[in-house]
Amino acid sequence: MFKKILTTTALLFSLSSFAAIDVNKANAADLDGIKGIGPSLSGKILKERSKGNFKDWPDLMLRVNGMGEKSSAKLSAQGLTVNGSTYQGGTASEPAANKPADKPKAGKS
Repeated sequence: MFKKILTTTALLFSLSSFAAIDVNKANAADLDGIKGIGPSLSGKILKERSKGNFKDWPDLMLRVNGMGEKSSAKLSAQGLTVNGSTYQGGTASEPAANKPADKPKAGKS
């Protein structure tokens, strides 16, 4: 009986270590507990969040220096979420003025 209780307790603790941490609700200690986030990155995240919550992953990536596609994918796999959503890919949105216009393709006559 004792082994069952011990096993169940160990299982619950291991599952809680994979609990999702929402970037809009986490404190510095919560963020630092995610593998890949240290004091520097958690400070950047909290500083930007003080200006307003992050809408989605692209918003987080745009506002926090050092958050790119690769790091977002890794942090999401470690349990970080934005408004309860895991990272699904995609880049931070940029203003349309900074994007070059598509060139028309020349056709054969």
